[in-house]
Amino acid sequence: MTNRKDDHIKYALKYESPYNSFDDMELIHCSLPTYDLAEIDLSTHFAGQDFSFPFYINAMTGGSEKGRVVNRKLAQLAAATGLVMVTGSYSAALKDPDDDSFDFRSENPDLLLATNIGIDKPVELAQQTLDEMNPIFLQVHVNLMQELLMPEGERVFRPWKKHIKDYATKLEAPLILKEVGFGMDKKSIRYAMEAGFTTFDISGRGGTSFAYIENKRGGDRSYLNEWGQTTVQTLLNLQDLTDEVDILASGGVRHPLDVIKCLVLGAKAVGLSRTVLELVERYPLEKCIAIVEGWKDDLRLIMCALDCKTIAELKKVDYLLYGRLTAVKPIR
Repeated sequence: MTNRKDDHIKYALKYESPYNSFDDMELIHCSLPTYDLAEIDLSTHFAGQDFSFPFYINAMTGGSEKGRVVNRKLAQLAAATGLVMVTGSYSAALKDPDDDSFDFRSENPDLLLATNIGIDKPVELAQQTLDEMNPIFLQVHVNLMQELLMPEGERVFRPWKKHIKDYATKLEAPLILKEVGFGMDKKSIRYAMEAGFTTFDISGRGGTSFAYIENKRGGDRSYLNEWGQTTVQTLLNLQDLTDEVDILASGGVRHPLDVIKCLVLGAKAVGLSRTVLELVERYPLEKCIAIVEGWKDDLRLIMCALDCKTIAELKKVDYLLYGRLTAVKPIR
């Protein structure tokens, strides 16, 4: 039997979404800029902290030898480029005290490291994760549809809302509530806001599909492969919350232009998963570093073409919507 985490990597690289909502959004070009390229500032702020760049390496995998190899290279890439790296779920290490696959700082002492845990875990295990990893923030994932489709998945969900409140009130660490590619809805965000969460990664459809992955692992519900809302649809639905909480975006982000579109729609930063996974699987570390550094230059270039000096100014950029996005209406 293959390792479930290895299956995740294999099928994440294989899957091609039939639709990417970023292609139905167009930004309005500015012909007369106000700023020089050297003045463009990529810094951002979320989860109570300042960061030099508005994108990061999002949680992907862990708990297998293949995952260990991938994560080691991701950590090296993040350390070399000054990006935040979020580890995959820490659940495997919680089950095995001898698991050292999350020891990234011994090789990369300056790594900006965050970690991830599922909301199904009680607050005591979340505290253990914080004690053992000392992350710059704890990403808490909610993956309802994945669990429902996974043969070995959870079937008890009543504790999740209690855990939300426990995490927010009992943990002394920056917290981010994260979807896993289905798009986070406004009602869930408002519930977590009332509990005390202030940062949300809405992770929409368009990139890695855990519905597809679980169906490829033996499920027979392929009609649910496109379940959920796309990243751009989700961001449009949450426009009235972008001044109240920190919204992060992920899901189907392929390149710097997609990153900028997320920031225009109010995201404070953007998480990259498959795009970075493909890099480290395809190229040697030195080339990966050069590509990521090129992304930073491209972000500045695009911001200059939009006449924006800062990430905050991007929220004022005009844009056009086409195709499926023209039917998007705010959801109350």
